[in-house]
Amino acid sequence: MLITRKPELTIADVTPKSVYFNRRELLRAMGIAGVALAGGKILSNLAFPGKTAFAAAKLDPLVKSPFSTTEKQNSYDDVTHYNNFYEFGTDKRDPAKNSQHFRTSPWTISVEGEVAKPHKFTMDEILKLAPLEERIYRHRCVEAWSIVVPWIGFSFNTLAKIVQPTAKAQYVALQSYYDLGQMPESKYAGIDFPYVEGLRLDEAMHPLAMLCVGMYGETLPNQDGAPVRIILPWKYGFKSIKSIVKIRFQEKQPPSTWNRLASNEYGFYSNVNPTVDHPRWSQASERRLGEIFRRKTLMFNGYGDQVASLYNGMDLKKNY
Repeated sequence: MLITRKPELTIADVTPKSVYFNRRELLRAMGIAGVALAGGKILSNLAFPGKTAFAAAKLDPLVKSPFSTTEKQNSYDDVTHYNNFYEFGTDKRDPAKNSQHFRTSPWTISVEGEVAKPHKFTMDEILKLAPLEERIYRHRCVEAWSIVVPWIGFSFNTLAKIVQPTAKAQYVALQSYYDLGQMPESKYAGIDFPYVEGLRLDEAMHPLAMLCVGMYGETLPNQDGAPVRIILPWKYGFKSIKSIVKIRFQEKQPPSTWNRLASNEYGFYSNVNPTVDHPRWSQASERRLGEIFRRKTLMFNGYGDQVASLYNGMDLKKNY
């Protein structure tokens, strides 16, 4: 197994670091930290009755990726407490607060459409598809802020090659999980659910397009798209759809949530392009979380050498 944990545990059973250390401090204050280490689960339940454990299982082994940037990474706290995940609220702090009891196990991803071998993948199957890589990617959001994150996963094309897209497959449609019972804050989001996104097939097959199962050496926290999401570092963040349950290869261009809602603001391609302003703000500069001063936005978020050829001959202002 690629996840280092007791065989009887699932991802949903493992306590995150923040909860573990907070409990340990409380138990130490009670004068029973040593006993807690011997019989930890009983005392943890006493300290936090009814607390649901989730996420933060260690991911191992990891392959260092040649795609990684050498830029300074953002802190784990930055990346887990400043999120866009409208299913759990529209404020950046809402997802961390409202997604704690989101159930991510068991989980399946249906891969269907124009493929020779459609399949419903379990998370265990996903984790066995390829060696896990740590890829330190720049991540640019359309609201003009950015982060640098050590994501964990492998190229999306690994999965695609297994299901074997047919000659008719020109696009990839992606769909997030949605359950109003688990996501009551979504009623106030102002967008349609389930969240959907789409890519051209050649974009999805590019090695930079990453099927992501973790970050910072651990599985994804709920607010960051657990248990599996896609990362497209040359596109604005809303293209990197979270909590994926369906992948469909198809002949026609699929809808995408924000493009369908406001096509004048959010294009289908959504490549990071500092020369194309959002109607309500400039995209020429950005603010890295944790920094005071703004920096110049890079074309394709700095990944132009790798992906610019995908768009040869296209008007990138018209096809934004």
